[in-house]
Amino acid sequence: MASSPSTVEAPSSTQYLLGALLTLLSAVAFSSKAILVKLAYRFPEVDPVTLLALRMLFSLPLFLLSAVWTGRRHRNARLTRRDWATLVFLGLMGYYLASLFDFLGLQHVSASMERLILFVYPTIVVLINAGMGRQRIQPVQILALLLTYFGIGLAFAGESLGDTPGNLWLGGALVFASAVTYAIYLVGSGHLIPRLGSTRYTSYAMSIACLGVLTHYAVTNAGLPTELPGDVYGFAVLMALIATVLPAFLLAEGIRIVGSGNASIIGSIGPVSTIVLAYVFLGERLVFLQWIGTALVMAGVLTITLRGKKPGLARRDA
Repeated sequence: MASSPSTVEAPSSTQYLLGALLTLLSAVAFSSKAILVKLAYRFPEVDPVTLLALRMLFSLPLFLLSAVWTGRRHRNARLTRRDWATLVFLGLMGYYLASLFDFLGLQHVSASMERLILFVYPTIVVLINAGMGRQRIQPVQILALLLTYFGIGLAFAGESLGDTPGNLWLGGALVFASAVTYAIYLVGSGHLIPRLGSTRYTSYAMSIACLGVLTHYAVTNAGLPTELPGDVYGFAVLMALIATVLPAFLLAEGIRIVGSGNASIIGSIGPVSTIVLAYVFLGERLVFLQWIGTALVMAGVLTITLRGKKPGLARRDA
């Protein structure tokens, strides 16, 4: 008997392994973003808006090419004016504001702490959906939320014992605002991703966000950032290619093969990857409280992820 046209074949073990590897590489590549930002901040001429503008300037051509290519392949999925308005809002919310808050926050917190705070976005998605009446919070999720935010508190206390420059509370609040805006983006994108596909949707949203960031830079600065040290441009190119464009498409393909729930679980390597990279390239070392806090946060977020397994919960980064 012929199978239904709507039946989706499960991936073979080789395909699943490939999808898992792509998702893992995506998480590691995304985690390098905070490291590159911290390296660029070592130059006093660099400010967050300029660095973010360079990242988006080098990313924009590739996302535009992808948007044109995927748009031609899926001409039947036409966008209404309301769809475009939603895309603009979500693109600016998820990748413009979230990235801006993140870059501002990285002036004041370590790369490891930044990644840990960003990692709590699935818990925020659960809280937003509960607040909107879309789902009830189950007892196991309440426990996961308590674990997660108690872990953040421990990690934050450990961070305060270190020598991180700047205002720790301000930095933590800004990075948490990044996680909140990204969670809003995820909650609002649920009806467009199934229609457009993750790659096309990401291309459109990122292109809009790039234009938003560049507009912000043009309004707040006179002229192009041409007076920076050469190393800063190198970090910005690496940030655009390795920590933005490449992992976005690796993740999209990984989700296609293994599914968003499994991709979320595999992507939980992100905080650990950032800790390792921060140790190697920045000399950051976690104190005991931060290790305990990291373990609690990861346990809480993984519980939330395993409980929900909602489409689109795989992290794409700010």
